[in-house]
Amino acid sequence: MNDNYDVAVVGAGPAGMMAGIRAADSGAKVVLLEKNERPGRKLLLTGKGRCNLTNAEFDLRKLVENYGPNGKFLFHAFSVFGPKEVRAFFEDLGVETKIERGQRVFPVSDRAEDVLKALIRRLTQNKVDIIYNAEVVRIDASDQRIKKLILKDREITAENYIFCTGGKSYPSTGSSGDGFRWAKNLGHRLKEPSPALVPLKIKEAWVPALQGLSLKNVEMTVFQAGRKEKKEFGECLFTHFGLSGPIVLDLSQKVGELLKRGEVKIMLDLKPALDHAKLDERIQRDFQANQNKSFKNSLADLLPRKLIPVIVKLSRIDPEKKVNHITRTERLGLVQLLKSLEMTPTGPLGFNSAIVTTGGVCLAEIDHRTMKSKIVDNLFFAGEIIDVEGPTGGFNLQICWSTGSLAGQSAAGARK
Repeated sequence: MNDNYDVAVVGAGPAGMMAGIRAADSGAKVVLLEKNERPGRKLLLTGKGRCNLTNAEFDLRKLVENYGPNGKFLFHAFSVFGPKEVRAFFEDLGVETKIERGQRVFPVSDRAEDVLKALIRRLTQNKVDIIYNAEVVRIDASDQRIKKLILKDREITAENYIFCTGGKSYPSTGSSGDGFRWAKNLGHRLKEPSPALVPLKIKEAWVPALQGLSLKNVEMTVFQAGRKEKKEFGECLFTHFGLSGPIVLDLSQKVGELLKRGEVKIMLDLKPALDHAKLDERIQRDFQANQNKSFKNSLADLLPRKLIPVIVKLSRIDPEKKVNHITRTERLGLVQLLKSLEMTPTGPLGFNSAIVTTGGVCLAEIDHRTMKSKIVDNLFFAGEIIDVEGPTGGFNLQICWSTGSLAGQSAAGARK
């Protein structure tokens, strides 16, 4: 079978679905190829199944700052289709949205499935041909143009092609890095992909005892050779292997980079709202109120129950010691422990647990105004395949919506 289209989109994740919708909106005959048996498998995992659609940061410059040095590449895409436009787009599809803590935008229903159904509905209305189980076996290209995509049972020919194949994170959803390989074979340079927004393995033996403990409003700082490298405030989660949670995920890329150069330390401030002096005063008040109790039974108002035995042990204060016999030196040592609980990361978990991939197709080889390749005349890119990523909080889905929209419109507009 040989099928001819104006635009062929490879990958039916968020970027691919948006690209398909926008290309069809512009009047193009569009095919959307997905190697899984259904679209949006990774989309269903976002926001713990609730789908953190975007972040309601409507100041364009502030929005771009969240993406680090590569963020300026997204300026045009965001100016055309930013968080405000994304909310309006989904509201128009019947998906009501709400803004939660940290400016995170979710569907009111808290169901990622509703977001996916709305996108599929729009694709169907736009008469986009969606072909599932459509694995690209080979790309036929010459003279800086893609001629056709060869699948197992058919060939797809189009005027323009959009690669929305994702990165390498969560490979079980189909993100196996195919697009990186194709881009490289077509002449593009890649920044080596690595896992980002990923939990961290921790060396200390006491960490697994805290499995399941979630701490809110804490501060985590990454150090190397005594130098402060990065800091985050928010929520973290202890696991059987180490640490997870939003602030850990946001620090993970930096930790991974630093570990290539040597040992890294993480300092967890359990009471960032209190400086050392104020925390000491607080502990003294607690000790006064519990003066006839042993040390191990005096911390219930200060710390989560699960954390107390670990802190008691690490403080090296006799658990049975009455609090009114604890020395000033011991108490100040406890203050220091609570302000800088030290842990040693040994590495990120890897692509299987990573939310996104850092690295990808070099931005210098993509036109930021159109998402068109500067190497291949009829190729466009969108989503995680390009070398830019953001922190947790809806920032990475925003990349998908914005670049997908821009690539779809540009590819349709580039028809002869």
